[in-house]
Amino acid sequence: MANKRWFQVGVAILLTLLIIFMFMKVKTIFSPLVIVGQAIFFPLLIGGVLFYLSRPLQKWLESIKFPRWASIISVFVVIGLIGWGFYALVGPPLTKQVNDLVKNTPAFISEVEDFTRFAFSQKEKLPDLPESVQKTIEDVAGKIDTIAVSAGSLLIRFIQSLFQGIFLLVLVPFFLVYMLKDHEKFAPFIAKFFKGEKKTWIRKTLADIDDTLRSYIQGQLFVSFLVGLMLFIGYFAIGLEYALLLALFGMIMNVIPFLGPYIAVVPALIIALVQEPKLAIYVAIIMLVSQQIESNFITPNVMGKSLDIHPLTVITIILAAGNIAGLWGIILGVPTYAVIKSILKNLYAHREGIKDAATESI
Repeated sequence: MANKRWFQVGVAILLTLLIIFMFMKVKTIFSPLVIVGQAIFFPLLIGGVLFYLSRPLQKWLESIKFPRWASIISVFVVIGLIGWGFYALVGPPLTKQVNDLVKNTPAFISEVEDFTRFAFSQKEKLPDLPESVQKTIEDVAGKIDTIAVSAGSLLIRFIQSLFQGIFLLVLVPFFLVYMLKDHEKFAPFIAKFFKGEKKTWIRKTLADIDDTLRSYIQGQLFVSFLVGLMLFIGYFAIGLEYALLLALFGMIMNVIPFLGPYIAVVPALIIALVQEPKLAIYVAIIMLVSQQIESNFITPNVMGKSLDIHPLTVITIILAAGNIAGLWGIILGVPTYAVIKSILKNLYAHREGIKDAATESI
């Protein structure tokens, strides 16, 4: 029985659950490690993203005989120039829009509340609706204050979190330097603890994980940039206030699979309703068109089928990861699943290879 696969899988699941249970019981012992991990998580994550974005440039520089130290310095110079150019181009108007939005947020919330109350007050003029529909309308009307306040302050909370995170970015250059300097040493370091076919399998699995992360990070950020650009062009064309800020918010939210576009459109709809109600229709059309272009043309050509994850699976992962780890779970759930999928795929191929070799020997 010990050689049966179902028995081995069952024992592995039970042991995993037991380890998790024991960890939860003694988690206070590891609280200092958890605090340290939380402190370095964000800089490490940003450093990893910058590493995958800048590695193609480093490879190209080294292919034209740049030494490693020179390629790293060049990467930092390019990142600095891009950051300076971004700040010089969008910094002043973005700062002005942020200040104006903060100043006008109470007025926005008040106007949204007045608009929604007026809209719901007109329900008597509509034909008789089923009781369930009327109850739903009343529930929404009762919660409209909370909805308006939450949606109106969404950008403010995001901006505050962004500025708080800047203080942690001091560690990012250190992580990035060592990633660019020693990234080829990671796989050999792990593989040296194994021999034979297992060593080959470890090297291949790590290469597949690296390719998965590279495809996801480079592809997702490039797609988000294009979506943000389309939103800015559309918002600017219809004369929507805070077009640059809303487009930047939409670009960042697009990093969240599936849910990001719906989160991004809420502040834009609110501002459009306050500025001129008919603009809300244009905003909805712009978001719909940009998402259709992104999902049908940009993403298939940029990311291809490298991740090969069904949309229903993505939704399930986001819901589960969001309940477990909140916002970070929503952002990191899909790439984590893709990495686990690569590991399991290689593990299955390895086991099948062993089985085929045993069959041939018989």
